[in-house]
Amino acid sequence: MKSARVPAQSKPRILIVDDEPRVVRLVQEVLGATGFVVLASFSGESAIEMVALEQPDLVLLDLILPGDLDGYQVARRLREFSDAPIIMLTARAREPDMLRGFEVGADDYITKPFSTKELLARIRAVLKRSQAEKSQPVASEIVCGDLRIDLARRRVFIASREIYLTPTEYNLLHELAIHPNMVLLHEHLLTRVWGEEYRGDVDYLRSYVHYLRKKIEPDPVKPTLILSTPGVGYMLVVNEGTTAANRSN
Repeated sequence: MKSARVPAQSKPRILIVDDEPRVVRLVQEVLGATGFVVLASFSGESAIEMVALEQPDLVLLDLILPGDLDGYQVARRLREFSDAPIIMLTARAREPDMLRGFEVGADDYITKPFSTKELLARIRAVLKRSQAEKSQPVASEIVCGDLRIDLARRRVFIASREIYLTPTEYNLLHELAIHPNMVLLHEHLLTRVWGEEYRGDVDYLRSYVHYLRKKIEPDPVKPTLILSTPGVGYMLVVNEGTTAANRSN
């Protein structure tokens, strides 16, 4: 009996992060045979880059990885800029290890060795939950202090004064605004706003952030809204007093 395939129009992209070629091949064969698109990474550093550039729908992340980053550290870094569900792969079935994984942003655990049926069942369950969350109504407006971004009408205001932004400036602010308080990698912003061919042009991004700060920051020299993590990316700071609400009018 053949496994049910995922409909062609909605093939989820799964990133497997594991330094064991045998495990990677197994996941590629099982998921590929059931209609998923499978990406592979063999280290924490490359996994972070791939999530930023490829934006997978789900990450299968091994706890033990070569190099300076283990699975916990990778998950923590991913949560700075991505909300893709993370399923930890581990030989550790102890409760403290599982709790630590959930604390850094994991959505589920699979203990090695695992069956292909369990792997598929957990992936489908986590994807279903994630898609249900994304289908909830989203905010049409973000307010941060005097800054108000009307996402539905693509308009930006400082207090009651409308600020004119070029399409590129607005697209950059929009990308930051829909991921509030998350550091978005340079590569993520460049590919999302300008396209894949610009992903290495960090100076280009810095220039536009400079232009944007001059228009929306009270003091562009001492920014409080768009903050930089040197060598990593940018974040739009949305404080506790910020409101993000659905509006019908």
